[in-house]
Amino acid sequence: MRVGISHGGGQKHPKVLKQTADNKPILDELLKNKAFERISGFTSRAFSEVAPRLYEYHNSQLSKLIDEDQRRRAANTHEHPWEEELRRNFPNTPWAATSFNFGPQTVCYKHADFNNLAFGWCCITALGQFDPTKGGHLVLWDLGIVIEFPPGTSILIPSAVISHSNVPIRSHETRYSFTQYSAGGIFRWNDNEFKTVADFKKGFSDEKWAAVKKELSEQLDFGLALYTTFPELKRMKPEVAEAADDSL
Repeated sequence: MRVGISHGGGQKHPKVLKQTADNKPILDELLKNKAFERISGFTSRAFSEVAPRLYEYHNSQLSKLIDEDQRRRAANTHEHPWEEELRRNFPNTPWAATSFNFGPQTVCYKHADFNNLAFGWCCITALGQFDPTKGGHLVLWDLGIVIEFPPGTSILIPSAVISHSNVPIRSHETRYSFTQYSAGGIFRWNDNEFKTVADFKKGFSDEKWAAVKKELSEQLDFGLALYTTFPELKRMKPEVAEAADDSL
């Protein structure tokens, strides 16, 4: 089940994902659960340690979206005041949304999350009781890597561009997953001054629209510049780089 803020799939603006009357209290309880708060806190800190620029971009854009929602409500200019207020799932998370996969034998088939921010990172956490040497491995298809992924393990990956899946577990075992991510449409909405593309470009001259398209064509370079290189990591966080080096 997905919970949090999303934009895409036909939505006209970012909003809190709607839940059924049966699911909402369950999800509300899970979001208040200390174990999930700690996982979110740990993975958010890991994100900020290894990719500080990318983390800051994720986090600041989420703050920008929520702040604008609050500003419009306070000014009584919100176009949809009856909808739920935009908010973070967890106190310090840079991600807009979360999925709880209840299993009891969660298997993710080969896919890429094309609706997520193209150069952004999502976080995948495995839970349950299974032997990670026998199953539950994470497969990163484009890199040709298969990773043992024990219960309690988390990983940060650019899930929109790397196809990934996991290996089934044995019949008597359990596996669940907890993922955190942000829809690419949220960042586009912010960049478009909190408007759809159609509304944003209304009244643009040919020159203005050409300048906007040029900026969009440079998004890959912009995104990659937010990544941290290994030499950078060694300079900024030598203890983190050493730990990463040891695991390779």
